[in-house]
Amino acid sequence: MGKVRVTYQPNTSQPKPLTAHQRLSFHHDGPHRVIHGMFLLLILMTVPQQGICQGRFIQGEMVDAAVNAEMKRQNIVGIAIGIIQDAQVIYTKGYGCSDIKSHTPVTDDTIFNWASNSKPLMSIAALQLVQNGDLNLDKAIVSYCPNLPDQLQPITTRQLLCHQSGIPHYSNGTVISSREAANKAGKSYLLDELDPIESISRFTLSPLRFEPGSQTGYSSYAYVLLSAVVQAAGNEPISAQLEDRIINPLNLTSFQLDLHANQQANWTRAYEILDGKPAEVPDSPHFWKHGAGGYKSNVKDFAKFATALANSTLIDQAMSTAMWTRQTTTDGKESSYGLGVVVSNSGNSLKISHNGSQDETRTRMVVYPNGRHGIVVMCNTQGSQPAKITTAIYSALRNLNDALPD
Repeated sequence: MGKVRVTYQPNTSQPKPLTAHQRLSFHHDGPHRVIHGMFLLLILMTVPQQGICQGRFIQGEMVDAAVNAEMKRQNIVGIAIGIIQDAQVIYTKGYGCSDIKSHTPVTDDTIFNWASNSKPLMSIAALQLVQNGDLNLDKAIVSYCPNLPDQLQPITTRQLLCHQSGIPHYSNGTVISSREAANKAGKSYLLDELDPIESISRFTLSPLRFEPGSQTGYSSYAYVLLSAVVQAAGNEPISAQLEDRIINPLNLTSFQLDLHANQQANWTRAYEILDGKPAEVPDSPHFWKHGAGGYKSNVKDFAKFATALANSTLIDQAMSTAMWTRQTTTDGKESSYGLGVVVSNSGNSLKISHNGSQDETRTRMVVYPNGRHGIVVMCNTQGSQPAKITTAIYSALRNLNDALPD
């Protein structure tokens, strides 16, 4: 498949290749139904090389015009999008360049970092364990990871999931590593951190910003720790858990850890805009972040995951409802976060979303589970605003069907 994939090996610095993905069918329950809020399907059409359409379509020219206009306005080098309708991926397409020097276009096979959109995926892995009785949301995580420093021991899995742990997020608090090597993140390739229990050493001595549960404070480090908790509670390397319960069932053939991208097939270059012109940004491997921001794929697989999230494919409906419920702090204040996702609106307009931001990427996932539609966007340019792209696409589609929200 032309990609590097590795198994997480606890307490070792030597990765080993994973077996090939099983190609499993992505099943949809029940016949096709026309429902409130679905896209108006107009015509069958021949799809450009960069896009897929699965036998039915929206007005593609309107989508393309909206995306191209927003790319020009934001000065974006390359974008890939996916559109979900009636709980199926009906359209994926690439725009612009993935490599300016080689004149390589973005297609729906181009690989982008998910960045923080890795968090909803790790949340699903955690909630699968909760559903199976292997993980308790409100039990102290020291029950699963017994060697944690004192300040981390009382934190619960729920608090990790909804950003109420008090663990700092990169530079918004004091971050203290428990080993010197972890301070060389940008200079060394620490393959021992293929195991998330090793990655947490980057911040385990850091004081908490607030008492767990008392406030909401976004933290990627909290999701690195969540990855270690899931590995421990599932009693299996995190790679194997994701492979068995998410990657193979959804047939995510391009999904992988964000290892170094040299010579990697289909990988997009990253850019920043300097004096109005694109300049290439050096690639940095983010694998050590695991469920905080360590995964990447093409837009087809990103859209498959978003569809599964909206359709309760990977967890049951009751667990999905829990995931989509805004959490409260100990003083009763409601947060905008559910368990791993941002939650807004309610009823037919219930909106589940998440953004991702790293030097190499900007991503967005937005789904309306009760309307069974959504959009995903992946960009390769710093400063991109993918939320404006999803809004532009929905605005174009609203000309066809005024029931579509954003």
